[in-house]
Amino acid sequence: MTDTPVRPDEIVHTTWSEPVSFLDGLPRSVAMTALFALFIGLWQLVYILGFVSPIILPSPGETARDIVFVGKNLFTGGYMLTALWITVKEVILGFAIAIAIGFSLGVLVGETSFGERAVLPYLVAIDTMPKVAFAPLFLAWLGFGIASKVALAAFIATFPIVVGTAAGLHAADQNARMLFKTMGAGRWQTLFKMKLPLGLPHMFTGLKIAAVGVMAGAITGEFLGGGKGFGELIRVAASQLNTPRVFSLILYLSLLGLTVFWSVVWMERRFVFWHKSSVMDNR
Repeated sequence: MTDTPVRPDEIVHTTWSEPVSFLDGLPRSVAMTALFALFIGLWQLVYILGFVSPIILPSPGETARDIVFVGKNLFTGGYMLTALWITVKEVILGFAIAIAIGFSLGVLVGETSFGERAVLPYLVAIDTMPKVAFAPLFLAWLGFGIASKVALAAFIATFPIVVGTAAGLHAADQNARMLFKTMGAGRWQTLFKMKLPLGLPHMFTGLKIAAVGVMAGAITGEFLGGGKGFGELIRVAASQLNTPRVFSLILYLSLLGLTVFWSVVWMERRFVFWHKSSVMDNR
């Protein structure tokens, strides 16, 4: 019996590979540009056909001109820059307070049975309540100044940090826990040298969610409690039916929110470089 040589076309490839669609194969910059162009085109089409009143939905050109106007006011140090700086302070202070409180409560919930069994149910109950309903209380307690806005921003951003911290402390597997225990490591050594480092990915997930919530809290406080920030400028523009100005201010607020969010992402990539986030790291 002789061995018959196998022709190349008869070789069966067993390596499995997932087919990539045309859209998935596009570079991010191309996909984002195409999606933005499609959005602007649909917007212009709706405006031309008159499906929506121009008072409610201005044209892309009108909105672009107002975006330039707001940008000039910001870069020349006008009153809008002062309003933006007030909102920035509310966001930064609220985020810092949320991190301090959220991390402390997260350690309490993740490290102690008392925190998990007694404190966590109250935190969940508070988080299920509509946050906007607490705005009048913060206004009554802290007044119409910046303090009430900071408090509401911190209140909204705290719970995701609590959950991320508590989940991170439980991320270490049983083998790692047993290894530290057999080496004679104490509770605090185990916490700082094993649980916290391994739990950083979960903690940064909570921080990224909180970075979005803190912006919503600050602006909601300005809507309901006055003040001198960007939220108040949006409220005034909306009351005057100045829709292009509303869109312009919202755009710059979104840039502020993206700055806060990507600052957290940058810190995650710097301090948790060994962990790959499948959502944020795909470029």
